[in-house]
Amino acid sequence: MSTAIQTVNLVPGSNLSAYMQTVNAIPLLTAEREQELGEQLYYQEDLEAARELVMAHLRFVVHIAKSYQGYGLPLADLVQEGNVGLMKAVRRFNPEKGVRLVSFAVHWIKAEMHEYVLRNWRIVKVATTKAQRKLFFNLRGAKKKLAWFTNDEAHAVAADLGVDVSEVRRMEGRLTSVDMGFDAGADDEDDGYVAPAHYLEDKAANPARLLEDSDWQENNLQHLKLALAQLDERSQDILQSRWLAEKKTTLHELAAKYGISAERIRQLEQNAMKTLRASMEA
Repeated sequence: MSTAIQTVNLVPGSNLSAYMQTVNAIPLLTAEREQELGEQLYYQEDLEAARELVMAHLRFVVHIAKSYQGYGLPLADLVQEGNVGLMKAVRRFNPEKGVRLVSFAVHWIKAEMHEYVLRNWRIVKVATTKAQRKLFFNLRGAKKKLAWFTNDEAHAVAADLGVDVSEVRRMEGRLTSVDMGFDAGADDEDDGYVAPAHYLEDKAANPARLLEDSDWQENNLQHLKLALAQLDERSQDILQSRWLAEKKTTLHELAAKYGISAERIRQLEQNAMKTLRASMEA
């Protein structure tokens, strides 16, 4: 099992866009094909079946990873962690349960991403520039007590370090800041603190449905392009100008352009729309 999983490229790499295009190009599995592969893996430990199941679901990991952005963590790393969760789900997938793999895998994918966020996420970055790092270490040596500096003490430290008092106060605030818990404890909830675990993800969002909607929209767009290509050049221009352009063209403007009446432009528009609908419904 592990051998098959290791054959899957888990590293999106520096070119994340190319990786996403690649995984989105991998065909989705039908329910029947997924059931067949699941049985081959579950009963026969078919390594090729495991590989195909993982590859067909990599796109779902990318969709889920996007919901975990905003904490200063690279999307590529989130995807990589999610891929580990996907493979764990494939190892544990039982096709006899009557559940699609994507529904089962969501838990394992998110669990790995949660663990990664917990390991790496920190709200306060103490010192980011060279000057701030120097002030940070000097201030740590000057600060001998846990309480905040008095006004006189802050001015004295600023004079000793050759910086403005506001910089001392700002760094002091960073030194005394604490990271907030990812998961709230009982005391935190009593104080009204809402832990990031409660709002990090949209629990109402279904990644399978989101991906399905995205694929549906992309499929419709492709059908629209093909249908438009079947129209004559004038009809294409009329529809583009009337419906697809950012600034819509009026019937009278098109009538002047083609040297015909506005009513004739309207008729051509209606005929083109009928042809378009028929082509897309076919």
